[in-house]
Amino acid sequence: MPNVVPKTEGLRERNRRQTLQRIADVGVELFLAKGYEATTLDEIAARAGISRRTFFYYFKSKDEILLAHIESYADALKDAVLNSSSAASPLDVARDALLKLSNFFQSSRVIAIARLMQEGEPLRVRRQGGYLQIEPALYDALCELWPAKGRRDRLRLVAMVSAGTLRLAVDKWLEQEGKRPLAKFIQDAFGNLKAEI
Repeated sequence: MPNVVPKTEGLRERNRRQTLQRIADVGVELFLAKGYEATTLDEIAARAGISRRTFFYYFKSKDEILLAHIESYADALKDAVLNSSSAASPLDVARDALLKLSNFFQSSRVIAIARLMQEGEPLRVRRQGGYLQIEPALYDALCELWPAKGRRDRLRLVAMVSAGTLRLAVDKWLEQEGKRPLAKFIQDAFGNLKAEI
C-alpha cells in the first residue's frame, strides 16, 4: 500500500495516519494468512495493539481494511497527475500517472490481495467500487491541471475512460498471474484505446 503523507501534517494527523496504516497492514496480513472469512475483528484489533472500540473509530468493518489500500492508490494517483507536465494531453497525463502507480503492483503480496478481493461476491463488489474511487481522484487532479470550466465534461470523460482502461489492464494482469509487469498491460490497453478513438 503506498504511503502518501500530506505535505502539512501535524502530530495528531500523523498518529492517526500511522494507526490506520498499522490496522490496515495487520488486517491484510491476517487475511492473507488465514483467509478473509476466518479472520475476526478481535484478532485484527489485538494484533494491531488496539481495542475493538478503537478499531471502529478507524473502520466500520473488516472489508474497509481492503478498501483502505484502494484509497491509498487513489491518493498516489492524484499526486502522480499533479506532479506531471501539463504539456501533454489529459489522456497521456492519466496514462503516465497510472504507469507510475503500477510500480506499487509488482509484488506477489499485491497479487495475493487482488486475488483475495475476488473470493466472494461482497469483496468483488467492493473491488469494483474501488475503481469508482480512482475515477474522481483522477478527475479532480486533471481539473487542477486544466481548471477551465469549459473542459470539465471532457476531463471527466478522460477520467472515466482511464479508470476503465486500468480495470481492463488489471484484469488481464491477474489472468496471467502477474507474469508480466502491470505497466505493460496498461500501455497495451491505452494503445488499444487510442487506436479506437
